Formats: sequence, C-alpha cells, structure tokens
Amino acid sequence: MRFEGAAHRYGRDVDTDVIIPARYLNTSDPAELAKHCMEDIDAGFVEKVKPGDIMVADENFGCGSSREHAPIAIHESGISVVIAKSFARIFYRNAINTGLPIMESAEAVDGIHDGDIVAVDADTGTITNVTTGQSWSAQPFPPFIKGIIERGGLIPSLREKGSAR
Repeated sequence: MRFEGAAHRYGRDVDTDVIIPARYLNTSDPAELAKHCMEDIDAGFVEKVKPGDIMVADENFGCGSSREHAPIAIHESGISVVIAKSFARIFYRNAINTGLPIMESAEAVDGIHDGDIVAVDADTGTITNVTTGQSWSAQPFPPFIKGIIERGGLIPSLREKGSAR
C-alpha cells in the first residue's frame, strides 16, 4: 500500500471529541461525518483536505471516547493514512477495524510540517517527506492487518472470508 499527499499537522492529545464532535454522532453516515471532521480544532480542514492527503500528529492521537465514528470521519474526509508518535489503543483498534491505515513514527512526525508532501510505503514501513527528501522507518503492517485494511475494515474482511468457503 502506497500513499502520497499533503500533510495536515496536529499536536498531542487530539481526542475523538475533536476529531468528530459529539453533536454529530446522531448519524453513522460516513459522508455526513466527514463534513464535520476536525471542525472544532481546524475549521477549514474539510475545505483544504484533498483525497490522499496525510494526517500527522504528536502523542496520544485518538484519545477519549471509544467511537468508530472518528476514524470513519477521517478516512471519508480524504485522508489516506494517519502518522502519529503514538495512538490511543482503542483508536488504534477502531482505525484498523474501519480500514483506516495508521502508522507510528516519532521521528517522522518531528520531521514533517504542515503542508509538506509526504509519501508512505506501508509495505516496507518507509515514510518520506518528499518536500525535504528525509525518510524514516516505521513498523510495516503485519499481513493480517494489511488484509483487513485492504478489504476496507474488519466487517468487510470477515464477509469476504466467509464467502470464500
């Protein structure tokens, strides 16, 4: 899996209430959730994000409430992958389960600025800041997680495996 796009950079402790405010949780429609992604921390996010762009954040990304709405909103907004120094464990699982690729690399996060063009090769774990030419290594996805992400999440993955019998 390869991704390339402009970086949208955020700080530490970005919680799920900031990613998708609770006032919009009366729907599970991915397109509707995407319209409100990050609006309380970055009001112009949905206007500036382009399909394939990359979200970059410091420590503890996705902390707070356990809700799959957050990774769904991020992915549906056009973000192809999230790179952070660390993720809240429940967000990590929800991201994989909903098909949102995420990677941890403190060094890459420190070397990426808002607006930089970033390329990610998730198969090798290579993250490259195309703007500066710097590259870093992250842990590539194990095959079973890569399969879940490629199928669009856990439920589609289970459905596909069940129909293969």
